[in-house]
Amino acid sequence: MTELDDTAAQRPDLPAAWTPAEVEAELYQRWLDRRYFEADVKSDKPPFTIVLPPPNVTGSLHMGHAMNHSVMDALTRRRRMQGYEVLWLPGMDHAGIATQNAVERDLAKQGLSRHDLGREKFVERVWEWKEEYGGKILDQMKRLGDGIDWSRERFTMDEGLSRAVQTIFKKMYDDGLIYQAERIINWCPRCQTALSDVEVDHSDDDGELVSIRYGDGENSIVVATTRAETMLGDTAVAVHPDDERYRHLIGTEVELPLTGRRIPIVADAHVDPEFGTGAVKVTPAHDPNDFEIGQRHGLPNITVMDGRATITANGPFLGLDRFEARPAIVAALRAEGRIVAEKRPYVHAVGHCSRCDTVIEPRLSLQWWVKVETLAAEASAAVRDGRTTIHPAEMNKRYFDWTDNLHDWCISRQLWWGHRIPVFYGPDGEVVCVGPDDEVPTGEGWRQDEDVLDTWFSSGLWPFSTLGWPESTEDLKRFYPTSVLSTGYDIIFFWVARMMLLGLYAMDGVQPFNDVFLHGLIRDQFGKKMSKTKGNGIDPLDWMERYGADATRFTLLRGTNPGSDMAVAEEWAAGSRNFTTKLWNATRFALANGATVARPLPPRDELTAADRWILDELDALVSTVDRTFEAFQFSRACEALYSFTWDEFCDWYLEIAKVQIAGGRAEATQSVLGHVLDVLLRLLHPAIPFITETLWTSLTGGESLVVADWPKASGAERDADALAEVEGLKKLATEIRRFRSEQGLKPGQKVAGKVRGACCVGLTDQVPSVRSLTRLTEPGDEFTVSATLEVGLPKGAVKVELDLSGAIDVAAERKRLAKDLAAAQKELDGTTKKLGNEAFLAKAPADVKAKIEERKAVAEAEIARINERLAALPEA
Repeated sequence: MTELDDTAAQRPDLPAAWTPAEVEAELYQRWLDRRYFEADVKSDKPPFTIVLPPPNVTGSLHMGHAMNHSVMDALTRRRRMQGYEVLWLPGMDHAGIATQNAVERDLAKQGLSRHDLGREKFVERVWEWKEEYGGKILDQMKRLGDGIDWSRERFTMDEGLSRAVQTIFKKMYDDGLIYQAERIINWCPRCQTALSDVEVDHSDDDGELVSIRYGDGENSIVVATTRAETMLGDTAVAVHPDDERYRHLIGTEVELPLTGRRIPIVADAHVDPEFGTGAVKVTPAHDPNDFEIGQRHGLPNITVMDGRATITANGPFLGLDRFEARPAIVAALRAEGRIVAEKRPYVHAVGHCSRCDTVIEPRLSLQWWVKVETLAAEASAAVRDGRTTIHPAEMNKRYFDWTDNLHDWCISRQLWWGHRIPVFYGPDGEVVCVGPDDEVPTGEGWRQDEDVLDTWFSSGLWPFSTLGWPESTEDLKRFYPTSVLSTGYDIIFFWVARMMLLGLYAMDGVQPFNDVFLHGLIRDQFGKKMSKTKGNGIDPLDWMERYGADATRFTLLRGTNPGSDMAVAEEWAAGSRNFTTKLWNATRFALANGATVARPLPPRDELTAADRWILDELDALVSTVDRTFEAFQFSRACEALYSFTWDEFCDWYLEIAKVQIAGGRAEATQSVLGHVLDVLLRLLHPAIPFITETLWTSLTGGESLVVADWPKASGAERDADALAEVEGLKKLATEIRRFRSEQGLKPGQKVAGKVRGACCVGLTDQVPSVRSLTRLTEPGDEFTVSATLEVGLPKGAVKVELDLSGAIDVAAERKRLAKDLAAAQKELDGTTKKLGNEAFLAKAPADVKAKIEERKAVAEAEIARINERLAALPEA
């Protein structure tokens, strides 16, 4: 931590305006050059670790990133100031499907496919693409001000992380937790790969429900399906065992239309007798539920589509795409008189590939799986026993719903870009799993498994693989478990739970993170999800260009609370820019008036009530910011900082300070001004680092806020007398301002006035400030009372007399008031008429009538106010 320089002469002059574009890049580079963000593994400070959720190598900074990065930077900057050894570790994810798709699109522009290159050359091309285009998001993170330890940057396919992936695969394989099996998986016909359940997006799509009669006569049975094309692979019809309608058919066979095959009718409790006809077709190779029924009843699995969702069953439909085959099969069934009913449109849930939006196809396939039962139980226990705390607690249920009901995880992908599965097959049926230090089988007939691992498998190792695991590195011992994971609640299943599964397993039951902060999604100002197609997306780089990184960060943090979505709009960024401008101008004023932090504050009994009041408000602010930061309530922290800065400090104390300095209390006021700004800039630094760094170093001559001490609340009791005196001042000034406005005075217009009775309510010392705040000049010899205001305060009333002669244009004011009176009278007439209409009153709901009555009362009060004002005006 640094000490403040007490040489005021060393302060750099502040320019008239804050221009972020001219300052931010240079400031950030200075922080990097001084190596403030590099963690020292040998430090004896308590550790605080965040591993950056690795953005895709294909990615660029979007609003969700900007919000989460603002959160993480705020957390790490504050902890660094509190004396922790902070490691914020960056890196990127190879993003298997997304990156492969990007490179394949690039190849397609040249008329090539990956198969034209072959696997080895294609992977080389992906690496070249990654070096050229990947990782631009990392440079954008610097633009935002991320205080990251760039010396420890990692990539999910670098040498160390590849070693970690191979090590844990081998360990889990040897422990029986990874196995190969033929099961129904989600298949993307476009990406040509398996997908896990969490990589499938479900939407309600228009389809058709077709009822088909299998068999003839009394032994026929009707089934309903939305996927008529899969009937070619049916191997049974299932009914509920207690369904009296079909009990006589259980155990018999029925002919499958269009095929000539006979299939059994089986009884299975999975069937819902209330859905459709109560009978369902069973296609074990093309439906996960049907596969389970097939397993229970020993049914054969007949595959009728290939990887591109093209019909492979012999017959007239051979070679048709699934969506071509569907109407063709329905037409053929109709021609045979087999269609009993057709319902179009029939809205039902359809799974889509989250990467390309293609409708997924359930498909029987040989894949690699993780056995999750024991892993998921441990992941659930780690949250239940408090090793890991989820914020907000309401998200626990969602987490437990997943971990307590988790199916085995399909981890193989039919891609070329990614960690290749380290399993080799020999010419005589040998299967060998190879660890990073094992000798790879060679010789004729040996081949490696063609599949790669799910991207989430390697990124699931991120909290410990990035720290050097499987080696017992100093980083791993020092910085694991990590302190906080900050991420969106939408990837709690994709990533958070998977890190819990793998981290607890690899690290012998030690959780990968102590706290999980789940923030919401970014939406537009109307609450709509942002998307390019809707045209409502906002590029955070645009905001940073126009308003600066600080304004962008403050806007996002001000809307961030645990588990809640947030809406943003450009005018809010403009408002944050105005806030930074207000802070800039306030500091310039303080510096121009001799604010200093070089000397200690005077004893409290030598301070004015306003001085003591602002110091107490500041102390309360420190407590509030600490409490809300610890609870990840960034919105509340920012609101408290905003309110104190704008309202208490700028709008009130600075105005009072002007009077105190002019009135001979300069030295004490300068000390208080400097102290308040010093503490306030420290508190604001995690949220708005660039402007606070510039202002604080100018104010204090200190080295950098990045390594300055975090303020501590004193815990002292609030000075009740000072609070009461300032609250009295504020109420009196506010009422005078309101009264001035009612009298038609412009905000900056000065008028002569007398304040009577201030001594009786304990506000004698505040009268000069009241005059300054309300633009009241001392009365002269010609003072004439033309308007009077009485303000009630706890200890009595204060009377304010104004001389408005010559201050207002009476004719113009009468004209304005007459216009307002006419509008109020029109409103009164309209509401009176409605309330006098018996037909309206008989039909109108109670809340509607109440609103009209309220409008009438407001109009009556407005008419009375205007008439009173007109009567008080002198004759023109």
